[in-house]
Amino acid sequence: MFLSAYFTTGRIIFMIFFILSFIALMVYSYRKDIKSHERYYKNAGKKVLIYGSLVIIIFVTIRLLAGS
Repeated sequence: MFLSAYFTTGRIIFMIFFILSFIALMVYSYRKDIKSHERYYKNAGKKVLIYGSLVIIIFVTIRLLAGS
């Protein structure tokens, strides 16, 4: 098997434990700070969507005008 050359059983167990712990801590931190998120980051998703779309449109326009 391809993966067995790179990942031992111990490494796989560590990766699973690390990923689950990381996700759990992220969820805990988000739930803990949800009130400050609502206060300080109001409408942040809309701004990220607008500015991100603007950057992508500018990038695509420059690529098309440059010819490749």
